[in-house]
Amino acid sequence: MHTIKRLGPIYVATSAVIVGDVIFGEDCSVWHHCVIRGDVAPIRIGARVNVQDGALLHCNYAVPLEIGDDVAIAHHAVVHGKRVGCGTLIGTAAVVLDDCEIGQDCLIAAGAVVTPGTIVPDGSVVMGVPGQMVRPIRDDERQYIRYVVTGYVELARRHVAGDFQPYARDEP
Repeated sequence: MHTIKRLGPIYVATSAVIVGDVIFGEDCSVWHHCVIRGDVAPIRIGARVNVQDGALLHCNYAVPLEIGDDVAIAHHAVVHGKRVGCGTLIGTAAVVLDDCEIGQDCLIAAGAVVTPGTIVPDGSVVMGVPGQMVRPIRDDERQYIRYVVTGYVELARRHVAGDFQPYARDEP
């Protein structure tokens, strides 16, 4: 059963796969080869969330996944947790496993693996395998997350406007 809803304009690349019970806030973007599966529990995605190329969002049976506003989920990240708070960045190829709760204004570093059931407090930086909370987030990192989020909102608008047409195989 599909109950995919958009609460405002969003961009979804043609190669993305979205199934099940998924609701998007406004100005979200879902990029090439992403998979978002709300087939075993609902997925709620806030406003201005970008799910970058190759990322996967899913969850456990009967355990909804909630993504807050202004979140960046980088290339090839896997989010299989319970919650990602507002203003958070999940880094490239990071893995957030079953039932994790990531606070707001967090940075999960590239390649980090957040083990099942971990609760990451607001304002934390997590690095490593297994992921460890290494320090509080810095103001320059918060600023970078805002830059990524606003940049992807603009980039999605340009894609919707037709600024980037797919390569035609018969072109020279």
